[in-house]
Amino acid sequence: MTVDHDAIPDDDRAPAHEVSTAALVGYTAAAVGLVGWFLFGLLVQRQGFVDSVGESAGAGFALLLAVSVIGTVRRNGR
Repeated sequence: MTVDHDAIPDDDRAPAHEVSTAALVGYTAAAVGLVGWFLFGLLVQRQGFVDSVGESAGAGFALLLAVSVIGTVRRNGR
């Protein structure tokens, strides 16, 4: 089965929202912080590569969870 046309016409699509400068700065700060956390664990604490990656990934997932919860609360206005 093939589809010869888009399911939503171009006229009905929601406009793409641009990412604010503050959000980009926050994303950059989070990325730099996670890389710094990885290097701190690897070079200063001498944890080993796998442990440092796991700790940084855990911190990254915690940040994603926090952003998700904050975004949901802001969107619902509670």
